[in-house]
Amino acid sequence: MTETVDLPLEGKRTVICAGSGGVGKTSTAAAIAMGLASRGMRVAVLTIDPARRLAQSLGLEELGNEARRVEPERFARAGVEMRGELWAMMLDAKRTFDELVERYAPDAAARERLLGNRIYAQVSSAVSGSQEYMAMEKLNELDAEARYDVLVLDTPPTRNALDFLDAPSRLSRFIDSRALGALIRPGGRLLGRGSNLLFHALKRITGVDVMEDISEFFAAFADMAQGFRDRAARVDALLSGPATAFLVVTSPQPDAIDEAIFFRRRLAERRMPFAGVVVNRVHVHPGGLDGSVPRAELGELLGPELGGKVARNLEEVSALAARDRASVARLEHALGPAPIVAVPHLDDDVHDIAGLAAMNEFLFGEREDAR
Repeated sequence: MTETVDLPLEGKRTVICAGSGGVGKTSTAAAIAMGLASRGMRVAVLTIDPARRLAQSLGLEELGNEARRVEPERFARAGVEMRGELWAMMLDAKRTFDELVERYAPDAAARERLLGNRIYAQVSSAVSGSQEYMAMEKLNELDAEARYDVLVLDTPPTRNALDFLDAPSRLSRFIDSRALGALIRPGGRLLGRGSNLLFHALKRITGVDVMEDISEFFAAFADMAQGFRDRAARVDALLSGPATAFLVVTSPQPDAIDEAIFFRRRLAERRMPFAGVVVNRVHVHPGGLDGSVPRAELGELLGPELGGKVARNLEEVSALAARDRASVARLEHALGPAPIVAVPHLDDDVHDIAGLAAMNEFLFGEREDAR
């Protein structure tokens, strides 16, 4: 088991943290971003987590679709020396979609028609996979800007792993002009006489020309399809490139270990650059004990009642440590020589910069008790 993320992340410009829910993935992404920034790099960390955990951990009230610099004073108050810059943002999928339309529309009139289209308003907010796709779009945009030394992305849970990896190509296929051509006849007429009758009836009742909205929506995206296909290709190249690192985040819980193994296999199938695994909240044997608890000695030192309570507590912690050690061993067996970084179960929940700094003692430092 490797001790730190230094070697796996050396020379990487894009770090993608992936893992199941509830394993500390957002905290890990924030801690890694903060650790790299404290070493003098200009780092941006992006989350799509609507629970605002990233903002809270950095002491911010909120984050938006544009990167915001975390003031150096916040780190200084927590005893963290910030030699670089840390920027953070929370993805707004709808706004990102709108920005793509603004960029690829052939002219201002077409852009305004599409942005005001009722079908577009629904699709851009709810299209399947839009959040994952927009995360990739924003990552690609930030990479192209070249404003940052490193980008760190906090991703959706791994149950959406295939959606996340396939999102760029899937959405480009959706708006591909050949696919749209199958839905629209020349002149903007939707296939099917029954559909036309239905839409005309709706227009009489509601005063809304649904067929015109749908026709306009698909026709507009057909005009922009090539731009989306080109960007999908660039995103795929970014994800699979040598400057990118996928870091799987997990906990010692058996189901989380299963998820980590599952995602590692998917990355291998897709030939994505796997950097290693961070195992959060690992219980360790107290005081370096090997699992045995000196009940007699504790009784003599603390008295029978208190000594018994302390002994029972140590036994419980030792049992958890043994369970976690077995889980990590199973992960090591499944992954082979892959780097694995262990972060122990900390006394306090990670919810602020001090908590991120405590994680970084194990992610970037050298601690014997992290093994």
